Amino acid sequence: MASLIKGTLFEIRAQAPAPSKDYHQLLVTDSEVIWRWWKISLRSEFRNVYPGEQKNSYQDFLDDYTMQVHVGVIFGDEVLKYICNLCQHQFDYLNRIPQGLLMYIVSFLELEDIARLSQTSRKFETLCNSDKLWEHITSRYYDNITPDMKTLAFEVGWKEIFFTNKLQLQKKIRRRRKKVEEFEDDMNV
Repeated sequence: MASLIKGTLFEIRAQAPAPSKDYHQLLVTDSEVIWRWWKISLRSEFRNVYPGEQKNSYQDFLDDYTMQVHVGVIFGDEVLKYICNLCQHQFDYLNRIPQGLLMYIVSFLELEDIARLSQTSRKFETLCNSDKLWEHITSRYYDNITPDMKTLAFEVGWKEIFFTNKLQLQKKIRRRRKKVEEFEDDMNV
């Protein structure tokens, strides 16, 4: 399965913590870890310093404690941990699934399962509460979605539409129509 992953696995760029202004990039490909830097300084001794690059195999990166410290300081311990996992061939396949496909898969879950899934990570919380997902779910459960429902969903969200019973939904649509009519009457005066 790991052989299916090709190209760039991870890339991050950042400026080193103050007082340094140095720019850093870390790139993890399917075979190596590439560390790039560019010294940015007003000091005359660093004016002729050119950008640098260091390429390491996965094992060399895991053995290079100094480089790991630099990664941890500049990008944080979570990024360092993630890079080390990649170097040990512990890939997070879930992060590599396209958002549209993930949403399609989630749309077939039961409502209780969607609620549970939303509690597992921020990524899934965002996905499980997205308007696009709830529009798909609502269209699956409702026989007829009227233009008024679509307009109301634009205002309150598809999740709200889905969990509102039909009687309350009709009341909300009537209230919205009345507001629009009153607004149009005010504009015509």
